[in-house]
Formats: sequence, structure tokens, C-alpha cells
Amino acid sequence: MDKNKRLTVWLPVIIAASIALGIFIGNHYLSISQGKKRSYSSGNKINAILDIIDEQYVDTVSMSKLVESTIPKIFSELDPHSVYIPAEDASVVNEELEGSFSGIGVSFNMQTDTILVISVISGGPAEKAGLLPFDRIISINDSIFSGKKKNQGEIMKTLRGAKNSTVKLGVQRGNSPELLYFDVTRGDVPVNSVDVSFEAAKGIGYIKVSKFARNTYNEFITAIAKLKQAGCTSFVIDLRGNTGGYMDAAINMINEFMPEGRLIVYTEGKSFPRSDVYANGTGTCKDAPIVVLTDEISASASEIFSGAIQDNDRGTIIGRRTYGKGLVQTQMSLSDGSEMRLTIARYYTPSGRCIQKKYEMGNTDAYDQDIYNRYMHGEFDSADSIKMDDSLKYQTVGGRTVYGGGGIMPDIFIPRDTSGVTSYYSNVVNSGVLYLYALEYSDRHREKLGSFKTWEELYNYLQQQPLLSDFVNFAATKGIKRRPTLINISGKLIENQLQAYIVRNFFDEAGFYPIFLKDDVTLLRAIKILQEGKSVPNAELLKQSANGDLHSQAGPTKRYGLSKKRIFEDYLVRAIG
Repeated sequence: MDKNKRLTVWLPVIIAASIALGIFIGNHYLSISQGKKRSYSSGNKINAILDIIDEQYVDTVSMSKLVESTIPKIFSELDPHSVYIPAEDASVVNEELEGSFSGIGVSFNMQTDTILVISVISGGPAEKAGLLPFDRIISINDSIFSGKKKNQGEIMKTLRGAKNSTVKLGVQRGNSPELLYFDVTRGDVPVNSVDVSFEAAKGIGYIKVSKFARNTYNEFITAIAKLKQAGCTSFVIDLRGNTGGYMDAAINMINEFMPEGRLIVYTEGKSFPRSDVYANGTGTCKDAPIVVLTDEISASASEIFSGAIQDNDRGTIIGRRTYGKGLVQTQMSLSDGSEMRLTIARYYTPSGRCIQKKYEMGNTDAYDQDIYNRYMHGEFDSADSIKMDDSLKYQTVGGRTVYGGGGIMPDIFIPRDTSGVTSYYSNVVNSGVLYLYALEYSDRHREKLGSFKTWEELYNYLQQQPLLSDFVNFAATKGIKRRPTLINISGKLIENQLQAYIVRNFFDEAGFYPIFLKDDVTLLRAIKILQEGKSVPNAELLKQSANGDLHSQAGPTKRYGLSKKRIFEDYLVRAIG
């Protein structure tokens, strides 16, 4: 048989054998790799990868740690305000907005290396147990805390705990070498978001709102009622430094100043159709003149409040351009106690503008740098340094031009006040020496200072004391060199703040703010405007639209009423436990 005939005979056999061998090998490797292959959609690819690592990685890996370190990286690729909150941090984060936490009810600071109780919250657990202001907490649950470098966060976690649990405190009172022991049963401790309200000038009420928390609206209504009882008929709402919080708290506050039918805000997102909120006409201050104070830290719910007042020509915004956060987050709890705040929509002011400043997905560093860039560009010192986008022009109900795309630009710009600010002043503030002196002075003279019945009496007394010269000597012992020329320039400012901090140690915010703000140029301008009856821009045009019919009509709307419901106390360098 020649070569060609043999090939013709054997070729089909070779092909068949090759196919059979290929099928055998393929099935063999398929059986080996079946446990390795994963079918997945885009949504569960991460789960598939984690399962493979868990099953086949060369070393043992803590999958929970791997997941916890991975999730923040995912959120970092989204907008700057979507965040993941680990379970161990969730309760502390939420306390800022819930309006209360479970603790012993004291505000404190570290004096050198000892916990110094500055004030005891009235009606709180510590007061009931017998603690007093200026007690020193030496031990907590028989563990010595004095002499140890503990930060305020660690101390707060130790003093706070489950409601009705007990903490044992070893306290030094006065100069007594013997410790007093108190068993304090933890309970609800309120955290106010309306810091203070007082009559700033004849008939003009001032209200400082530090955050929009769950209790903010109730606190706000209480403040309004108190001021009205004192004869106030116009109001200054201070939102400087207010970073936001619950949107409905801001909406309910705005509703107090709006006639029925006025658009307050609307929201819209990919999965959330446009939803409009209108004033329901039940407000108690619909005719009261109002001025709102803002700065570069005023954000989110603060901008909703400011934007609604401005777009409805309801009052005047004074201060500096706000932060520029126009994104709406919803908070979702996960099964392990962790939570995420996910951006689901944008909010728009009544004129239709979104005030969210520009951001790049996944680039939070540049976003966070924006405030610093604005400062370096001179925006805090001159309105001419602020360039608004002409393509984002909108109209208020009175026909005034306002801009979107980067915060609320105030109707009246007030630059930051640098009068009295010198390098000496910056040193004593940044080093904490100014506040430390106020603490030590209060402690040394607590019997005398605590004898005054009102903050006004204490303030008058302090004005007669040589605080400035005494402070300069104290600061020198802390390494801050005397600078007579600079001290002369900053003297009034330093003395005013010393007086405010000392009074605060005995009368809390009710005494602190009237002193601290007495020369505040923004507040003084607001008072002047209200006294002159000029709080409403374009008053004639506004009168013509008083029926509330002028509001944005773009897109489908959902109308609903407002319910009467819906932090962290800004104690500057104090903490609360």
C-alpha cells in the first residue's frame, strides 16, 4: 500500500482520536476549574472576587477588614458628599444630628493633663449625682485618667455609654487631696442646635443656629416665642458656620417666614422625580422683617434657607458667599450597624438654580481645596474677587438677578473683619493660650465669679479687672513673647474675647454670644438694615407678587404640606460627655 493510500485510511482515525482527546482534556480541566469560575453581573463582580480571595488566596485574609477597607475606596469614586460610615463610628456621627446622646451631662476640657469640668448640664445625670463646675475628674471606673495624654474624643467615648449604665468617677474638688467618688447613671443629654437667642437691639431678635438637627425646628420656635414675648418684631438669623443637616428642619424654619403657596425648594434626581415643597401658610412670622447672615462655611440646609429667602425676595442675605453644596443625601443602615450616606438628588432654589459648586467624580482633594483657593484669591476680603457664571443667571420673584453654580452670593457682601488681628493675636489664639487663660482665671476666682446672678453683672465686673496685662504675663510664661506694639493694636480684641470666654464658663452661651458679638460688623450691619426698614429688596415688586403665584413651574410637581417636626454643640474647644 503506497503512502497516499495509508494516509487516506488513517486520517479519519487520527481526526476522530484528536477530537476525542480534546473533549477529554476539556472536560478534565472543566471539572477542575468549575469551582473557580464565577458568572456575575456588573453588580456582583466584587462579591465574586472576594469569594475567590477567601477560598483560594495563598494566606489567610481577614475578609471583614478587606471589605471595610474596600468600601471607602468605592465611595471615593463618587461625589464628595457620598460617604460610608463604619459601624463603630455610626453612633457618634449620628449624635450630631439626633439632638441627644446618652452620657453624664458635663462639658469639659483638658487643663494640662486633667479633665476639668467646666459646666454641668441642668437636670442631667451629673448634676443629679452631685458634680459641680470646676471639679477635676481624676479617675473613671477606677482607671486613672489624670496625668495621661488623652484626647477629648477618647474621654467622650469613656464618659458616654448605654442609657441607664453606670460610670464611677473619682473627683478632686477644690484643693482637697481626698477624692470624692460618684456613681453616675448615664441618661439622655440634650445637644442644642440653636445656640442662643437674645435681643440684639430694641425690637430686633438674634438667633444663632449652628446645625439643622432633629430638634432644631422646635428649638427655633421656642426662641421666636421668647423673643416675641420680649417685644421683638424683626429677626436676624445667623447661619454662619452652619454646615447643614436635615433638610426638613430648614424647610420648617423657612415656612415660618413665607406666605402660603410660595415655593421653598425642589429636589430632583435620576431615580427621584421632581418634588416641590411650598409654604403652607401656617408660619408665625410671615410679615416679620428678616436678615440672614452667611459665610463660606454655611452649607447645604443653610443654603436652602438662604436661597428660599433670597429667591422669594423675603429678606436680605448679608455676609459672604456660601459653601456651595446642592446635593441631597439619604442615610441607609446596613445589617452590621454601618451606614452610608448616598447622594440621590440635587436640590434647587425657588428660582431654579442649583448652587452645587463644580466637582470631579473621585477627586475630593481638589474639591476640599476650594475654600482655601477662595481665601487665597481674596474672595473673603473683596466682592470684586468673586466671578459668577453669566450662563447661570436666574431671577427672583422681584426680578433681581441671582446666580447658580457655586453657593449663595449675599445681597450685601461683608468682608472678613481683620481689625485688631496681628501676629501676636494669631499666636495666642492658635496656641490655645487665650482660652487656657480664661479657664485658669475662672478656676482661680470661681467663688467670686460664681457669685454673680446675671452674666451682665459678671461682665461689668470683668471690665474693671486688669485682664489684658495679666494675660500678657501669663502668655509669656507659655512661650509667647511680649510684643507691646502688636498688643496695643490687638488689646481690645483680646480683652473682649477673654471676657466672653470667662463669662461663658459661668453662664454658657447666653452670656458668651452677646459679649463675643458686640463688635461684630456683620451683625451690626444687619441691625442697621432692620432699623432702617430696608430688609426687603425690591419691596414694590414684592408687594405685587404677594399672592404667592410667582414660583418656578418647570417640570412635573408634587405638592405636599409641612409637618411640625424636625449636633454637635459648638463649644469651640470644649467637649461634652
